This record gives sequence, C-alpha cells and structure tokens, in this order.
Amino acid sequence: MTSAASRPASAPFGREHTDDLMSFLAASPSPYHAVANAAERLEKAGFRRVEETAAWDGTSGGKFVTRGGAIIAWYVPEGAGAHTPYRIVGAHTDSPNLRVKPQPDMGAQGWRQIAVEVYGGTLLNTWLDRDLGLAGRLTLRDGEHRLVNVDRPLLRVPQLAIHLDRGVNDGLKLDRQRHMQPVWGTGEVHEGDLIAFVAEEAGVDAEDVAGWDLMVHAVDAPAYLGRDRELVAGPRMDNLLSVHAAVAALTAVAGRADLPYIPVLAAFDHEENGSEADTGAQGPLLGTVLERSVYARGGSYEDRARAFAGTVCLSSDTGHAVHPNYAERHDPTHHPRVNGGPILKVNVNQRYATDGTGRAIFSAACEKAGVPWQSFVSNNDMPCGTTIGPITAARHGITTVDIGVAILSMHSARELCGAEDPYLLANALVAFLEG
Repeated sequence: MTSAASRPASAPFGREHTDDLMSFLAASPSPYHAVANAAERLEKAGFRRVEETAAWDGTSGGKFVTRGGAIIAWYVPEGAGAHTPYRIVGAHTDSPNLRVKPQPDMGAQGWRQIAVEVYGGTLLNTWLDRDLGLAGRLTLRDGEHRLVNVDRPLLRVPQLAIHLDRGVNDGLKLDRQRHMQPVWGTGEVHEGDLIAFVAEEAGVDAEDVAGWDLMVHAVDAPAYLGRDRELVAGPRMDNLLSVHAAVAALTAVAGRADLPYIPVLAAFDHEENGSEADTGAQGPLLGTVLERSVYARGGSYEDRARAFAGTVCLSSDTGHAVHPNYAERHDPTHHPRVNGGPILKVNVNQRYATDGTGRAIFSAACEKAGVPWQSFVSNNDMPCGTTIGPITAARHGITTVDIGVAILSMHSARELCGAEDPYLLANALVAFLEG
C-alpha cells in the first residue's frame, strides 16, 4: 500500500478508506441511516445543515440538505460567483431488499411471521437461511422521525429442505409472495406485535407510532476475504460504496480556496425502483438545491443557465466485474477486474450517459490522481441496466458521466469488491471535484 506521505495531493486515501467503508456499511442498514451517517461526517467537517423551508443565504462554506433517504451537500468557495459551475458526484442510498408491509403481523402452522414486500431487483435466494435484522425509521404522531436498528438475529427466511424438493439443485424457483415471508418466532399472531417490539427498541411508545419504513438486513458484518485480504464482502455496496467515497471526497476538497467549481454530493433514494420519488433522481430535489444556491448568491436566471451549462456530474454506481464462472455473459473485449480501478460505463443506447466528452473528463481526473481505470460495456445479447446518470443528464441538461466500482454478486444480500477499488474511486473523485 502507498504510504500517506507518498500519495499525491489529489490521492489522499489508502487502505484505511476501505476500513472506514466497512464501518459505514455496517452502520447504514437503511437509506435513512446512510443519510444520517453522511450528515454526521459532513458536520464534523464543518458543513452545516440548512432546512428546505428556511430562507437560504449566500455565504460561502459547506452546507447540506436532507430529505428522507436523500442528501445533497455542497461547498461554496470564497469569492465564487453566482454563475460558478458545479462538479457533482451522484449516487444512491437504497439497495434491493425485503421491506415490511403496512399490516406486518402474519403467521401459519404455529409460526409467527412478518409480511414483507420485495424491493428492487433482489437476488431472492441470497436472503434464504440467513440471520436477519430489521432497520429503518418510525414516524411519530407529531411528525418526528426516529431511526431504529435491530442489528441482531431476529428474522429468517427458511428454505425448504432438499428432502422435500429433490430437484432444488436443478433450479430453484421462489414465489415472491409465498416463499419470502420471514419467521421471527412461534405461537399465536397478534396484530401490532411487530410495531410494539420495534417501538420499544427505538425507545418510544407504540401508541405514538403513526407510520413506518422498515426493511430487513443481513446482520453478518463486512469482512476482508481471501488469502491476502484483497477482497471485501459486505452488504449494500450497491451503492453505499459510492456514497461513502463521495462524502470522503467532498470533505477532502472543502476549504480549498482555489476551487474553480462548486463541489456537490447528490445521494438519492429509490434508484433501485426507477427513481420516481420526491427523494429520487427523477424528482426536483437536486435542481431546486442548485438553483437556490445560485439565487442565494444574488444570481439571476442567466447565472443559473451559465452555471448549469458548465456543470459536470459523475454518476457513480457499481458495475459488473468479470465473473470467473460466467465469463461468456460479459462482453468479450471488456472484462473489468476487481482492484483494477474504477470503471467507465458506456452504452450507446443511453442506459448510461457517458460520451466521448465524459470519457475525457473522467480519464483526466484519474490521470491527475494516479488512478488506473477500466471500461465497461454490456454484452450485446444482455439487457443493460441503468443508473441515475441518464436521468440527471436529461432532467437538468448537464454533462453526465457514468462510472463506478466493479463488483460481483450485485443485488445480493452480500456483495463482493476488491479492497483497493473503494479508495481508488475516492481518489479519482477528489481529482474530479478539484477540477
């Protein structure tokens, strides 16, 4: 590992960044926890929270806004003009999982169960026979939100024994409604049991709980893997790995007086189901924040148009590393490898927003940081996924580039990445935000 003293200024992070990522993943079992943890880190770096309902001033310094599972943070350098462009790192806080239904208490055959709904493109089999906790937020009658995290074995989705399904190893087929409801005990089912339990865990009265957004998570901790500890296994890398790197990069460049751009972190919720939410990339949150910042600094619509015209966004999300057992599923000339540096994601049908201009911007940032990078393209016979990148480009009319870190087991309850790639990404983001 390169020592801190020998790294260039544009590459401040090393293996300690990956150590910290693992702590961030473990502490962020829901988008709401991820936002709270990001906000705490920003505040320690001198950023201050601003409320959407309050009037904003045009002072310099770091500021951030939170809304549910989304957070937008930005740093205005001293002397920045109203038309100063932005450099944005975009990411998302949500991950595919199982989420608690409005009437959660259910059961059968003497088992007490929790009614859950499948969220996003989940790899269902990865949630089977795994110790699961429960986390999210409670909404109280006075409108206050209370985070809760039962981070211990509480639930389990039991798989049917092979003796009762002799063909299971020839192809497992799971019914989302019938087969994915976890057990959490035995005995009679009583309406209100789960919320009473969760309220007690959160230190509030069950009668005060008016609503909830709760989800299941695997309780096994992130861990280094491999003979030389060159891999990391853990939950929610898609896409908290990018959120963590973006927070680290933003706080690293904040305070520098010579920034030609206003650096921004934009972490959205609900990317995994299409981004159509007030906290999603399809919503107006990012554009509203950027515009209000322009106007708070005394700018006009003309200044806003000039700022947006010069703005660039890196949409950072995980991508597919080449799989050793399924190499034929990848493009034969593009095989991203773990620990090979961040990937530039390209799709000519605009499932990713990258074009030649974006490639030049990203490669320049990596070169400045001394970071290797790779290209990712989907196999022509495979449908290509998408990100917040095309949405951001189309909604706000800003140059957007899709990048990320190559991983295996994407959308699993537990994913796998290279131990070097998180800090290589963070160093590339620093160089990009510096301009």
